[in-house]
Amino acid sequence: MADNLKKYRAKRDFKKTSEPSGELVVKQSNRRRFVIQKHDASRLHYDLRIEMDGVFKSWAVTKGPSLDPGDKRLAVEVEDHPLDYGDFEGTIPKGEYGGGTVMLWDRGYWEPEGNKSPEQALAKGDFKFTLEGQRLHGSFVLVRMRGREGEKRTNWLLIKHRDDYSVEEDGAAVLEENDTSVASGRTMEAIAAGKGRKPKPFMTEGATVEADAVWDSSEGLAAEERKAGTKSKAKPTKKAKAPPRTTLPDFIAPQLCETLARPPGAKGWIHEIKFDGYRVQARVEDGKSTLKTRKGLDWTSKFSAIAEAASALPNSIIDGEICALDENGAPDFAALQAAISEGKTDDLVYFAFDFLYDGDEDLRDHPLADRKERLAAMLSEGGDDPLLRFVEHFETGGDAVLKSACRLSLEGIVSKKADAPYRSGRTDTWAKSKCRAGHEVVIGAYATTNGAFRSLLVGVYRGNHFVHVGRVGTGFGAKVVDQILPKLQKLEAAKSPFTGIGAPKKSPDIVWLKPELVAEIEFAGWTADGQVRQASFKGLREDKPAKEVEAEKPAEPNEVETPEPEAASKPSQAKKSPSRLRKGAKVDVMGVLISSPDKELWPDALDDEPVTKVDLAEYYEAVGSWLINHIKGRPCSIIRTPDGLGGEQFFQRHAMQGTSNLVEQVKVRGDKQPYLQIDRVEGLAAVAQIGGAELHPWNCEPDQPEVPGRLVFDLDPGPDVDFDTVIEGAREIRDRLEELGLVSFCKTTGGKGLHVVTPLAVSKGKKLSWDEGKAFAHDVCLQMARDNPDLYLIKMSKAQREGRIFLDYLRNDRTSTAVAPLSPRARPGATVSMPLNWSQVKKGLDPKRFTVRTVPGLLKDSTAWQDYCDGQRSLEQAIKRLAKVMKRAA
Repeated sequence: MADNLKKYRAKRDFKKTSEPSGELVVKQSNRRRFVIQKHDASRLHYDLRIEMDGVFKSWAVTKGPSLDPGDKRLAVEVEDHPLDYGDFEGTIPKGEYGGGTVMLWDRGYWEPEGNKSPEQALAKGDFKFTLEGQRLHGSFVLVRMRGREGEKRTNWLLIKHRDDYSVEEDGAAVLEENDTSVASGRTMEAIAAGKGRKPKPFMTEGATVEADAVWDSSEGLAAEERKAGTKSKAKPTKKAKAPPRTTLPDFIAPQLCETLARPPGAKGWIHEIKFDGYRVQARVEDGKSTLKTRKGLDWTSKFSAIAEAASALPNSIIDGEICALDENGAPDFAALQAAISEGKTDDLVYFAFDFLYDGDEDLRDHPLADRKERLAAMLSEGGDDPLLRFVEHFETGGDAVLKSACRLSLEGIVSKKADAPYRSGRTDTWAKSKCRAGHEVVIGAYATTNGAFRSLLVGVYRGNHFVHVGRVGTGFGAKVVDQILPKLQKLEAAKSPFTGIGAPKKSPDIVWLKPELVAEIEFAGWTADGQVRQASFKGLREDKPAKEVEAEKPAEPNEVETPEPEAASKPSQAKKSPSRLRKGAKVDVMGVLISSPDKELWPDALDDEPVTKVDLAEYYEAVGSWLINHIKGRPCSIIRTPDGLGGEQFFQRHAMQGTSNLVEQVKVRGDKQPYLQIDRVEGLAAVAQIGGAELHPWNCEPDQPEVPGRLVFDLDPGPDVDFDTVIEGAREIRDRLEELGLVSFCKTTGGKGLHVVTPLAVSKGKKLSWDEGKAFAHDVCLQMARDNPDLYLIKMSKAQREGRIFLDYLRNDRTSTAVAPLSPRARPGATVSMPLNWSQVKKGLDPKRFTVRTVPGLLKDSTAWQDYCDGQRSLEQAIKRLAKVMKRAA
């Protein structure tokens, strides 16, 4: 070490400078340490010092480190520094080497990356390492530049790797946002003036006290080493008094979850509710609290009420989530977004689930169970403030906890190893399992219809490529559009940000954006070509950089305990549902107990196998995330067959005594009794429990029963009309609607006919009435019947339907219904009303192939109706065009 410090000592006069001479022996710790010092010498720069071989290997980073992987910072290699330099903060006298003010800007620990030793990596000129500091986190690399002839210094480039801690654009903002010392909390001006408290030690046990270079053996890493039995060989000539303050880090990078399809079932795991909010770290010191996001952004001012409540706690660092709660006490991400946007955050709640520091004590190496026990006690002693809540956990099987969470319409659960320490970054000791497919995506464009907002075009990052993963067409109420549209418009760009095969083409209705806004969505799953199906908008995420958003594919846990089912009455049933949890004579599906699960509702599904009550519930579970988007927000009638297809059937539209609380009850104008409405996927299981074999929703705009949201044209063939003729009729309706400016979609009815459905754009002003919508549908059908009276008719008379197709427009009245897409039919064969692509609507199509048994598998690879919401068009314009057509025909 003496040789290593020869250059260092030769450049300094220790009678004039307060810098350490390096004579103090600093024992190496079990972890490698680093410091970054902000140094205002002849030129402001930042000195990166990495502990290696008993000294600090050092580089002068001219512009300071950046979190943007695109920034390559020049780092000039300088002489090795002694380890006690890691506690130096003060002023080097003018005229001395490096004269100027020095601040301890960051410090912490580092780990080498790769297979080579740090010494080998340095010698090769490609030195990769991970920092775990108070301000800098994640993976970096130092790359040695090729030297020029006669050049005396060795130049390197310091570059941030892409990971959970990198950012795109303005990577140097971390320097501007953190302008005080991590050791003393002082500014450069205060240090230069010799004012404020002295720095808290990190490297040393004792030292000669000179100027501002102060060490104290009662604090910091030195104290840890002394407890472990290490002693300094040098004796301080003077000891400084320990300041009565804590040694809390400014920020600790959060621990992150891996994603699993199912929660771990092995022993030793605990399970918590997954909160749908913003991850926030609360730091409390001397009656003042700060709240920081997962990236270390200070959001204290955004959540002032929670910050005030936390200020009453003892000195500590807590990990948790800030949420808005709905009327049922469940987290509501959309409400959280609205609260932040409107500045109404006083009713938000902080859910605390981990304890990182208790005063001076670092708890991160303690088992999770111990940390949580101490957290619960601390919060309880703090007075149980309603804005600060402890997150309880469950030690029962993860599958059961997940089912309960899903039954309560929560997002999912987080499973954690009870004996594991807290570790920053993504680990395998924390895992999340979701009730619904959810994802973060980056907004790359938005689509319009007649100038009005319609949908989002979104993508994710795969390496350096921004790839398109589909459209988000639902979840946009008028209030949401008003909130997000100004933010979208600020990011308008001249060209598409998407790259690779499958990127959307340029179109007049698409507005390209810079890919900077992150949105959270729910969706029905991935298609075979990597697109999201039936995506619904939940809100914007301001706490996550766009570059971090990658495709997230859940993995199966290595150890999952699957409950064994009781013997089923038939071997075929036991084989179909091996993982269902039976409770006596009941089977749990989506948290709903299905009684008489083996009761046969259909004799078969054209496969000689009966379709039971639990089969129906499992079918609803399999297709529910797709189906629910076409029935929620609309009154829905149910055809019930409680005793099977051969028993009594009845049509239920009103709520009855004993109606499940998973099914909504809504009042509509003109009826004193509430109607049924199914807004949750779990509600479909409740429908199966009462033998609900068919779903018939209104065709209104969701949550607006007085407004038509779609028109349905029902092609009902009479005897002797083959299905190929019905197909031709459906395609003719499609063409006629297209000429009128409307987009249409097709589905089987589950019987012998087809439905052609056209979604409507609802204007913000005066809205069309049901009478106007029904009249339009009537006139379209009338034109077809007039043009081909031998094939089509619009009267219901069965006597006239021989060899012809009845064009039923009557489904477009206020209280009229049409069978929902993917609804089963109470008909032989357990057929289903199947959504189709128009390319499937061709000669040879067999509607009987779509059954409750076959549809879940077929739906996985289907892209049918994927762009349904993008097809919304103005009916007002179509009515005007049709009037002109009819006038010409007259």
